[in-house]
Amino acid sequence: MPAKTTLPLSYDDSQKLMNDFEFRGRIKVAALHFAAYILSEANNVPAHNTRYKWAQNTYQNPDMVAQQIHPAVVMEDAIQTGGGGVDDPTLQTAVESTINKII
Repeated sequence: MPAKTTLPLSYDDSQKLMNDFEFRGRIKVAALHFAAYILSEANNVPAHNTRYKWAQNTYQNPDMVAQQIHPAVVMEDAIQTGGGGVDDPTLQTAVESTINKII
């Protein structure tokens, strides 16, 4: 896993992080955490039906979802400046930001 840094990751470091299975595992946990939140949110939340379907799919196929969002998560500013060693709250925010962009 690339070391924590304060500079944006190089393209080479970004692609290495995009293929880091340990980091993908952390993304999967963050996605499942967000899915659990969505499954318990009120029905009147904007785009709830779409979000709910995404959350159900995440529970059914967590590895596939993590693989799909992994590259986009790496491109989030917090990951570009923090690398694969970011703390869990920072990773959670990056994953949620990515998911909100795609659903």
